[in-house]
Amino acid sequence: MRRDVAEILSAALAAVDPAAVVARGLRKHRTLLTPREGGRLLVLAVGKAAAPMAAAAERALGPRVSGGLAVGVAARGARPERIAFVEAGHPLPDARGAQAASAAEEMLRHTRRHDVVLVLLSGGASALLPAPAEGLVLEDKIDTTRRLLRAGADIHDLNTVRKHLSRLKGGGLVRAAAPARVVCLALSDVVGDDVAVIGSGPTVPDPTTYADAWSVLERHGLLKSVPGRVRRHLEAGRAGRRPETPKPGDALFRRMQIDVIGHSGHALDAAARAARRRGYAPMRLTRSLCGEARQVGRALAAILRECAESGHPRRPPVCLLAAGETTVTVRGTGRGGRNLELAVGASTDLAGQAGVLLASFATDGVDGASQAAGGVVTGTTLRRAQRLGLPAPEAFLDANDSESFLAPLGDLVMTGPTGTNVADVIVMLARPRAARRTV
Repeated sequence: MRRDVAEILSAALAAVDPAAVVARGLRKHRTLLTPREGGRLLVLAVGKAAAPMAAAAERALGPRVSGGLAVGVAARGARPERIAFVEAGHPLPDARGAQAASAAEEMLRHTRRHDVVLVLLSGGASALLPAPAEGLVLEDKIDTTRRLLRAGADIHDLNTVRKHLSRLKGGGLVRAAAPARVVCLALSDVVGDDVAVIGSGPTVPDPTTYADAWSVLERHGLLKSVPGRVRRHLEAGRAGRRPETPKPGDALFRRMQIDVIGHSGHALDAAARAARRRGYAPMRLTRSLCGEARQVGRALAAILRECAESGHPRRPPVCLLAAGETTVTVRGTGRGGRNLELAVGASTDLAGQAGVLLASFATDGVDGASQAAGGVVTGTTLRRAQRLGLPAPEAFLDANDSESFLAPLGDLVMTGPTGTNVADVIVMLARPRAARRTV
């Protein structure tokens, strides 16, 4: 079963390989990417997949690329040769990202109407290209982001705030690139593939407001703890003393085109094909998974257990598939992430059930504050933990230290940064009674 899940996850990753999806996107939009006579083609790649996306564009477009910049994280796979690559901080922004944002603005400042700016966007862009709004400094954004993450804010809430603290997010990049045409190819890491949320929507209208950003901080109890400059900035925006982000219907976006070229649905389709090859009947549950990770883990474990015990909703051998992005409310100081917490949360509910396995995996290869990409649990996980003298799973969850529970069991999924990012994929397997063995 562990070999089966490894092949299934590998197939899911291959389906959202940045080089392949960028090549398809470039072929589809070839006409839009041809500047008029005298125009230039500039490339700006931002996000966890920036390096391989930029390298793929460089190979496909060749000498037509007049200049460019890629801002991402260290990852396996190709890097661009002519397009400058900058490695910056994630999930918290850093000075390298701020300097890269200034370089991107300088590149865009000199565009003309006949120019085309190709934006290659992937998850993580919000942190990797920080451009603090007037009156704010980078430390304000770092502190606010850290507090939102620890409070368990989901990506929609997080980006609502970040868009109103930035010069480039929430359509600001298109404003900076005007009057050039902007073509954005996006690799989605968000539930629902909302282009206004991917990377904080730098190339699309922003439907959120300063008032929405204020409400997010209020709802998470952070209004008094965020930096005073942030609070005053949002207050001024709510009062109309600062300009809003560009909204739907703004003429600014008439020369903008965006296409989501890769998402978790592609990963799940490939995972289903791989599961079928391994003899499992695949069943997609959802790609809109959300909620507190440990609770989602328990709910998924209950569904998997029901399959194993009663054959509902699908009789074994079955492969249940899900994708999305859960959240973690941080109360402890341990090492972990949403995928590890989801897996540990499932372990108690799967205890004693033969022939079942649940794997939760971050497609970018890095799960939160852990060194792992995800975790695997089975019906034997709790018994093996007890034999090692480990405390109950709840103790590790309370400390947000799920890595310390799974690591001694050899149940971490270790890949390192993968070079892609379409949120999280969960694979659950159940074998028929006659075929069940210890996993």
